[in-house]
Amino acid sequence: MGGAGENEEAMKWFLERANGGDVVVLRASGSDGYNDYLFSELGVTINSVETILFNDASAAEDPYVIAQVQNAEAIWMAGGDQWDYVSYWRNTAIEDAINALLNETGGVVGGISAGMAVMGGSYFNAAEGTVTSTEALANPYDIDVQLGHDDFIAAPFLEDVVTDTHYDDPDRKGRHVTFMARMTADVGKVPKGIACDEFAAVCIDAEGIAYCFGDAPEYEDYVYFIRPNCTGEINPQVCETNTPLTWNEDGEALKVLRINANVTGDYSMDLNNWTNYTGGEWFDWIVEEGELMEALGEAPDCSLSVPHFESENFEVWPIPTARMLNFEAKNGAEVVLLDLQGTILYQGVTKEGLNQLDLGLFADGVYILQQGGETKRILKL
Repeated sequence: MGGAGENEEAMKWFLERANGGDVVVLRASGSDGYNDYLFSELGVTINSVETILFNDASAAEDPYVIAQVQNAEAIWMAGGDQWDYVSYWRNTAIEDAINALLNETGGVVGGISAGMAVMGGSYFNAAEGTVTSTEALANPYDIDVQLGHDDFIAAPFLEDVVTDTHYDDPDRKGRHVTFMARMTADVGKVPKGIACDEFAAVCIDAEGIAYCFGDAPEYEDYVYFIRPNCTGEINPQVCETNTPLTWNEDGEALKVLRINANVTGDYSMDLNNWTNYTGGEWFDWIVEEGELMEALGEAPDCSLSVPHFESENFEVWPIPTARMLNFEAKNGAEVVLLDLQGTILYQGVTKEGLNQLDLGLFADGVYILQQGGETKRILKL
């Protein structure tokens, strides 16, 4: 949730997935105002609600606190300062319990403002305080642009996602794009972003469908899904210390689906492929010397990643293969594996020279391997 207030329909969606169990609210500031709200005001039957307020990191080692989090069916992370959550919980039993609920026991985890900000595989940790869009775009390596990668909350479908909140007040688009640029520049991820306006919410189900809740049509409550254009290079042209960010790619560096979220959560994005969606309109975002520019655009045509011919210059071996593929690549180029319907099955960033791709999890059949504008048809036996 974006941070200014709870969307009741999204909160009901959250509570329903507790399956009548116990809800634990985790926070590092404030009081127990969620208790009555969640237990009796939304009309969803649950067994209990308890708020645990962390005044410092020592609570993460308290046996009672650990047991309550481990035994919960739902965990809600309140707003505040996300550095408190990161510094108090990272590499503790609390972190382990949250990730076990997400990935093993089938519970539900949610958060608002700071609680949402820490849910991506990459995240802005605010260790040096907040940062504005202007500051981040002017210097992507400003001391205040502090990120974590793959070392905290491990939410399904968000491994390559960085989230942001309060998107409409103040404007955080520029800093969010900077976070995405740092993801690919620093750790080689194909970066994606999900962001909420202050009164909007995203609810991701077990199948990876992200439903958008807000108060449209009465209000403009937007949810944003941001991804690099699937037909070009994913790397920013300039992402350096003390230099304004540039990420252009012929005016279509980033494809952005903006959904005006309504009270029934009718509109959605499929996070399995980031191409199947309902509702919303597409924009193209670019950054030129530290200035973010937006224009109406069209949905990314990922079918262009599978042309009707194969490149003679793209060397891939062995073909056919039982499992491992070898290929030569340019440093920082994006490699994409697709099926014959154009569905993206894998995206990654290559290193210079020899690369390998493990097809062991995929069924036997014909696939397309694409690097930039070059493709190769693969047969797995």
